[in-house]
Amino acid sequence: MQYLTTWNFNNLPQEERKKLYKESRLPDGKTLREYWIFAEDKEIEIAPGVFFPAWTYNGQVPAPTIRATEGDRIRIHFTNKGTKPHTMHFHGIHNASMDGAMTEDFVYPGKSFTYEFEAEPFGVHLFHCHSVPIKQHISKGLYGAYIVDPKNDTRIKPDRELVMVMNAFDTNFDEENEVYAVNSKAFYYALNPIKVKKDELIRIYLINIVEFDPINSFHLHATFFDEYRTGTRLEPNAYTDIVSMVQGERSIIDVRFKYSGMYMFHAHVSEFTELGWMGFFEVVE
Repeated sequence: MQYLTTWNFNNLPQEERKKLYKESRLPDGKTLREYWIFAEDKEIEIAPGVFFPAWTYNGQVPAPTIRATEGDRIRIHFTNKGTKPHTMHFHGIHNASMDGAMTEDFVYPGKSFTYEFEAEPFGVHLFHCHSVPIKQHISKGLYGAYIVDPKNDTRIKPDRELVMVMNAFDTNFDEENEVYAVNSKAFYYALNPIKVKKDELIRIYLINIVEFDPINSFHLHATFFDEYRTGTRLEPNAYTDIVSMVQGERSIIDVRFKYSGMYMFHAHVSEFTELGWMGFFEVVE
């Protein structure tokens, strides 16, 4: 449950957090946000008693969420502690030298590289490894959420914010997924429903990073919501109860529950639901 509401390592004790994240002011008045990110091979639990040999950023899948305000300076000190060449490729606007996509950008085991760029445009984005074969590096777990808040946000401030990364795992390495989830653990939010209050504004940062399947979706039962496609506009694109996405697409969802009770959310690809991608909101008075 912790990943759902965590960004910029705000779940860590202050002394531990300082080793991975630092904020300071640049001479031009802009905020500098520094991160210490490392790649490492690590086994993770993707369902009760089911473990997957993942490639991770900072030992977790999805990676720690990176969050900034539009115009902030982002500096990422990346070290590869894994066994394969890796990179960090951000969806956003930046200099080509910071793109982490070309062969010459590969960071080999034991090596480091510093990425630096301005946070733009505002919206919900993602980052992932771009080493080849890309499908292997993504499907093994090297991806995370990158949120850029608008400098001048005219939207209503949410009561709660949630990060949801729709992902999947190819457990027998045949390029077909056997386990589907949100935030890596199959059926986790079915067994541990997300508790929210009736009528409060919930903002969901939704990302699809499922490899090997061409389309995924998010469907919320008995409720409609505002969808901000990619989050790059301050007015919603749709009022709906389902969002369909190809790999790499993302949206911001603003939802209020009118009634209390248990509300299911899941992929509207039935196979994905049956293999782990479903959960519940528990709405209380």
